Amino acid sequence: MSALHTPVRKAVVPAAGLGTRFLPATKATPKEMLPVVDKPAIQYVVEEAAAAGLDDVLMVTGRHKRAIEDHFDHAVELERALAAKGDTVRLGAVRDPARLANIHHIRQGEPLGLGHAVLCARRHVGDQPFAVLLGDDLIDPRESLLARMLEVRERHGGSVVALMEVPEEQVHLYGCAAVEPAGRDGIVRVTGLVEKPARQDAPSRYAVIGRYVLDPAVFPVLERTPPGRGGEIQLTDALQELAAGGTVRGVVFTGARYDTGDRTDYLRTVVRLACERPDLGPEFTAWLREFVAGLDGTTARGSAAA
Repeated sequence: MSALHTPVRKAVVPAAGLGTRFLPATKATPKEMLPVVDKPAIQYVVEEAAAAGLDDVLMVTGRHKRAIEDHFDHAVELERALAAKGDTVRLGAVRDPARLANIHHIRQGEPLGLGHAVLCARRHVGDQPFAVLLGDDLIDPRESLLARMLEVRERHGGSVVALMEVPEEQVHLYGCAAVEPAGRDGIVRVTGLVEKPARQDAPSRYAVIGRYVLDPAVFPVLERTPPGRGGEIQLTDALQELAAGGTVRGVVFTGARYDTGDRTDYLRTVVRLACERPDLGPEFTAWLREFVAGLDGTTARGSAAA
């Protein structure tokens, strides 16, 4: 089977960052394990990979991320206790993470950047195409972004990145892409990439968000990519070289995305997903309306005291 038609079955989830924006909460708890309602953020990411047919998931973690490994393992004593109580709902919830996919773990010795984290997956991935899903970047499960990206890879080969148009004042937070139209349905050809450019240097307002489908040709490029912005090996820099060869496409995404690596967006995510839950939404939404209505100061303080 040619590389072009090799189906994508493996996903890599980089999760070795230090999570400094959430200190002190992340001093001992990985940021990817912060709860989004009642599941850690990274579980949503693995569920997305599994739903797209990626049944082999490699977590790239660090030595302070043991909680991630434990979460996706069986908790025998806890499962026995819940089974003895007949608590089948919570038992299922506890067992679900370990049943989502074949999950593997490798440690990134030092947090040397996303490009280095992807390079750590080389032995596991081999010469197969693979997806990369960032552990704190959530896509609404009703969206089909990853499935669309896999289709583009199957049709055209090469690598595929997810793009989202962001306000001009936010371009410095992302890798930004120079693009050319390449077809319908929001598919573009990526002709260049710049990591976190100043506003005046950004080639567009199309930001690369945390979903990639990568050709194994990215590995030798990453090996010779020197440290870039922040002294880290940037995946964006390696993709820039591939884009110059015409082998990178982008899928423009306009759906719901949640950045749980940002404190404000993390809070928004928890509120949005809680409101949508049939078991929590009605009661929580009613309280939220009352709370917001009382944000003139006096009522809010009174409600908090009560």
